[in-house]
Amino acid sequence: MTPTAPPATTQAWLTHISLNPASRAVQYDLAHADALHRRVMTLLPHHLGASPRAHAGLLFRLDTDAAPTLLVQSRIAPDASRLPHGYGHTQVREMHALFSALRPGLSVCYRILGNTVRRCGRNSTAGRFKQAIALHGDDAAQWWSERATAAGLTLNTLLAEPAETLTTRHPQNTTPHPSRPTAPLPATTAPPPHKVVVPHQATLFQGTATIHDPQTAQEALLHGIGRSKSYGCGLLSLAPHHPHG
Repeated sequence: MTPTAPPATTQAWLTHISLNPASRAVQYDLAHADALHRRVMTLLPHHLGASPRAHAGLLFRLDTDAAPTLLVQSRIAPDASRLPHGYGHTQVREMHALFSALRPGLSVCYRILGNTVRRCGRNSTAGRFKQAIALHGDDAAQWWSERATAAGLTLNTLLAEPAETLTTRHPQNTTPHPSRPTAPLPATTAPPPHKVVVPHQATLFQGTATIHDPQTAQEALLHGIGRSKSYGCGLLSLAPHHPHG
């Protein structure tokens, strides 16, 4: 079947899912990063081609500072009816108002879960070529500072909190393609024994910033920042900051 045509505009949707902790499907998804990825992919149509996540511009993040909330952003309208019964309370809104509000000098609050790693070069003494080295402390903050500037933001404040390491399972000695499967795993399915655990280092960054390049900021919103987007990293959240409000 012919893949669904990609979006021709910057239209995007943000889905808020207030998760139901009593749901067995939620419990399973929260315990398995790759299962959570497959779950959010069920919000979208099938037949999106070989790279459905990238095709749909799907990004997501699990926020756990209060009641667990799953944020899912996509450039294709989601269908929340595809979630299991009792999975959570869902709200969907278009992002046009946010895109229209972006302008130079706008003060914003930001939040992003970043995959804070550095790839080793050919002459690196820290590890083998292209090995991912986890960054912590000032190195992680520098990682975000550089990417924020490239994303059209001038950081004013920065709070960095190490997040729980995201672990996924991939076939040994093969390159994972987490975007391709869309069917959720049943709660009783155990990972195949021939698969190995792969860690994904993550750091939660939040604070305030000033927009210096609205177009670049919009591109960062639409496409995400950094690696491991299939595992809940890279979704940039912005909201107007009213310091005296």
